[in-house]
Parts: sequence; structure tokens; C-alpha cells
Amino acid sequence: MNEQEPNPPNDEGGDAACWAHLFEGLQGADLTAVAAATAVRGPAWTLTEAELNANLLVFDAGQGIDTHVNHSVDVLVVGIAGSGSVTVDGVGYPLSAGRTLLVPKGCERSILAASDRFAYLTVHRARGGLIPTVSRS
Repeated sequence: MNEQEPNPPNDEGGDAACWAHLFEGLQGADLTAVAAATAVRGPAWTLTEAELNANLLVFDAGQGIDTHVNHSVDVLVVGIAGSGSVTVDGVGYPLSAGRTLLVPKGCERSILAASDRFAYLTVHRARGGLIPTVSRS
């Protein structure tokens, strides 16, 4: 009879510390901590790669991004802290920590903070710069 180990080793398993080598050299940030600590209002953290852009924006109540249209890329918006709203083609959507919204290219959009330190992440395919107007109520 051939005896085998009841649970053979698995090179793909392990705890988080064992997986650390998979993320060496990657860029990242604790976005909640950045949002809580930054004095910046507007873009507080940016990741720019050849094919992907990500931006953390932080605003106080009444501040945000004025109405604009982005014809180039779809944008994923992810709530990080506080609360606010994203208006897409005249319809308002609440945004808070853990909530997401996909804004299709070509839509009219704006973002408004309802609380201080409202923070959200935008993620989209890399493209030329678009600097929408920041409202400072």
C-alpha cells in the first residue's frame, strides 16, 4: 500500500505573509489613511501607469467637481470616506465608503461632497489629461 501525506503541500496557499512576494514592486496606498491625514482638497493621491490611471480626491462639504463631459473613457468611482453624490445625466447617486458607480464615457457628470473629508477614488483607462473645474463653495 502506498502511503501519501493526508494534505500534500500546496505552493499556492498560505497566509498573507506568504503571499507578500506576489506584490513586490507594485504600487499601492492605504487610501483611507491618506484621506484622513491629507490637508489637500482635490487630488490627494495619484497612480499613473501606461494603461491605467487612479486618483484619490478629497473634498469638504459643498466642494466637488463641476459638471463636465468626458468623451474619452468610462470611469469607475469608488467611495472611500465620508459621503457625497455623483450626478450623471441629471440623476443623483449617493456615494459613501464601499459604494461604487460606473460612469460611462459621454455622460454629463458632477460630484458634490455632503460631508467634510468626502473621499473617492476614480479609476479609468489611461488617456490624456482632463482637468475638470473644482467647485469651492
